[in-house]
Amino acid sequence: MDKYGYRFSFGPWNIHKGADPFGPEVRPGMSFAQKLLLYKELGFDAVQFHDDDAVPDLDDLTPEQIRERARLVRRQLEDHGLFAEFVAPRLWEHPMTIDGAFTANDPKARAYAIERSKRAVDIAQELECDLIVLWLAREGTYMREAKNVGAATHQLLEAINTLLAYDPTIRIAIEPKPNEPMDLAYIPTMGHALALGFQSADPRRVGVLMESAHSILAGLDPADEIGFAMAFGKLWSVHLNDQNGLKFDQDRSFGSVDLRRAFNQVRVLDENRYWEVGVVGLDVKAIRTQPAELATKHLRNSLHMFLRLVALSRSLDRAAVAQLIAARDYEELDWLILSHLMGS
Repeated sequence: MDKYGYRFSFGPWNIHKGADPFGPEVRPGMSFAQKLLLYKELGFDAVQFHDDDAVPDLDDLTPEQIRERARLVRRQLEDHGLFAEFVAPRLWEHPMTIDGAFTANDPKARAYAIERSKRAVDIAQELECDLIVLWLAREGTYMREAKNVGAATHQLLEAINTLLAYDPTIRIAIEPKPNEPMDLAYIPTMGHALALGFQSADPRRVGVLMESAHSILAGLDPADEIGFAMAFGKLWSVHLNDQNGLKFDQDRSFGSVDLRRAFNQVRVLDENRYWEVGVVGLDVKAIRTQPAELATKHLRNSLHMFLRLVALSRSLDRAAVAQLIAARDYEELDWLILSHLMGS
């Protein structure tokens, strides 16, 4: 399989039990060790980690115990020819983060979020990984009057600066999302995340992660969000998936809903030589009706879709595109792209 120089990752949560807010689990669980066996088989190179994916129950462990268990995970990765793409502190499931993490109204909750994030940095160090992803899941409000957005913005900036100072070698990628689980999120788009990073104590070490579904939920085009971030050299990771309208975050297989939208994401990544910058991360979930023995096809399909679209992007008649742009014949350009995608 020609991977065109790209490397691919997914997180252990992408092989899951199929539970949703309205129904129980429908597939048996699988251990982390069992999941690791599937990475190379499916064509993947790297693992995305939440902190407790690497070190379960880390709140009950000392910092040295956390480091020791992370070292064991690094050896597991090495044994399978894999590496860690990033570590993300899970700041949305603990009772201390009900009202937010870095922007919680309770200062004790904010202190917990900072310490939890430092432990995620410790884990990343042991995994020999320099990228920390911040998905600011509960940084927002259910009602505007409950928090002060100006103060919250500075609390987010203070948290980022604290982590930058804690380890001068890490990079931080902010992953924006407009809603869910919070109704009103403070960092909803790529522009908000970039602005926060540019105001940090070391802007060189703060970038972004673009997720397709999150951009779509904000009413934006993922390809434009990719291009905007890459224009500043700030796109350090992606979560490619698909989304059927402005609904809940569906994490559908990449390209399964809107093939042209997927093509344009691949096109802008490839034209900007993303394979030299970062790993192609997938954040896709098997549909609920998929039997357990078939519940990795969403990962296979998404990876193969990306590679098929790379081939289509590179085989596009660039001279014909340029001529149509010069003639301002955008309807013909539209047909050229559609014909190319349909293989005619």
